[in-house]
Formats: sequence, structure tokens, C-alpha cells
Amino acid sequence: MGIIVTQGDASCFRKLFKRGEAEKGCMVDGVLYPFGEISRTENCLTCSCSKYELHCCTLYTTPVSYDKESCKVIFNEKNCDYEMVPKNPSKECTQYARVG
Repeated sequence: MGIIVTQGDASCFRKLFKRGEAEKGCMVDGVLYPFGEISRTENCLTCSCSKYELHCCTLYTTPVSYDKESCKVIFNEKNCDYEMVPKNPSKECTQYARVG
């Protein structure tokens, strides 16, 4: 029996607004969101929106170190996460690292 501990931070970005640029909220991927906290956008981001700036981070991390010959990675939009799926159902996928 083993315990695996993963550490990872999602990737983030920040956009500063010019005066009057964000009068009604923040535009994220073509959708206008009201000022305040955005728990989840359509593209799996969590954001903080003010008339001065938009700060967003992904809700997922991406697997980078795994057996690419035995496994494939599929993005699950409903869960906002990547799933590792064995190419051969009789084998298991082992994940070593993720990045944001």
C-alpha cells in the first residue's frame, strides 16, 4: 500500500484594465461576468473580477510525467480535470507529475 502526495498550482493570469474599460464587469472568453468572484467559467477558470483588474486561474493541472505509450490523457469538461485512461484496459496508468 502506498500514499501518493501531489503538489501543484494551476496556471494563472492577470489583466489590468484602463479607466472605464470594465464598466459592467469582466469579459472572459467572450462572456461578460459581473464584478466579484467567479467560481467557474465555461472554460474551467476561477476568477476575481473588479473594475481595475481580472485575475483568473485554471481549475485543473495537466499531467506531464506518465507512461505515454500505455496511457492517454482526456480532458473532462464536466469535472474540469484531465483523466488518464489506459490504452489497454487490462493495464493501469501511473501518474508521476502535473503542472498548472
